[in-house]
Amino acid sequence: MADDTVVPELPRGIALAWGAVPPPQRGPKREFSLAQVLDAAVVLADADGIDAVTMPAVAKALGLTAMSLYRYVASKETLLLLLQEQGMGLPPGSIAEAEGWRAGLESYAEASGAVYRRHPWMLDIAITGVASTPNNLAWLEAGLTALAGTALSRQERVAVVLQVSGHARFRALVERGYADRADEAGEQLSGVVLSEARLLGRLVAEDRFPELHATLDAGALVDPSFDNFDFGLARLLDGVAHYLDRSA
Repeated sequence: MADDTVVPELPRGIALAWGAVPPPQRGPKREFSLAQVLDAAVVLADADGIDAVTMPAVAKALGLTAMSLYRYVASKETLLLLLQEQGMGLPPGSIAEAEGWRAGLESYAEASGAVYRRHPWMLDIAITGVASTPNNLAWLEAGLTALAGTALSRQERVAVVLQVSGHARFRALVERGYADRADEAGEQLSGVVLSEARLLGRLVAEDRFPELHATLDAGALVDPSFDNFDFGLARLLDGVAHYLDRSA
């Protein structure tokens, strides 16, 4: 029988993120630290997106040969994993300082959105499972800590944090899409939204889409005083509050 207690060996990228890879004892001395390599990669990604982050491009930014970069990271897959960890950073203290679980999760959502606004390329890195790097786990810890005083089960706390994280990510994805359209069109964001509403007004016939037609007619898609995402997050947290009250 297989021994279920055997701990699998850490993948090299994860080990690097945790500082669990000892420096090589042989070979030429490294000119840069791993953090400096990742800082250079972040600069490239911030300027030109995730596709700009290639091994040759990062090496060139550091004045290295492409082959030399492999002494720091063994593959592009590892580079992207560490790049995402670098971009995520640690959660701000405002989450822990918030009074109550609801304020803590609101701060969590805002801080998550700020990360994506600062590094929009992070939205292009696929989610393939629970992140196992230190900064990402620190964010999960911050969300779970905000819920620590509630009557939610451990499983329920994880579910709520994932919902808030997903809400923040989707909001950032939509906002980036609209911002990119505005940049491409050379317009203000409000102009893009208005043009979109006018286009829909031409396409949406009342007999086929009665509710959407009434929504457009009411100007609901171009009302700057109403934030769809703030409303959605508030109702999500209302649901958690109601669940807690009912359980109590």
